[in-house]
Amino acid sequence: MLTLTVNGKQREVEGPVTVAGFLASLGYDGRYVAVARNGDVLDRAAFGEVALEDGDRLEIVRPVGGG
Repeated sequence: MLTLTVNGKQREVEGPVTVAGFLASLGYDGRYVAVARNGDVLDRAAFGEVALEDGDRLEIVRPVGGG
């Protein structure tokens, strides 16, 4: 079990999991989000390679349309 802080809120997830797997579990399409892990913005191409670790802090941002 991993404890993550996601957008300021603690969340527990089954590990191991990559950023891409975690995003999919939340229903996010990785093509349309930006992710910072522990303060570093991740390259979208690396989402499937970066394994999350206990204690990681994630900020997930997605665009919102409207007017």
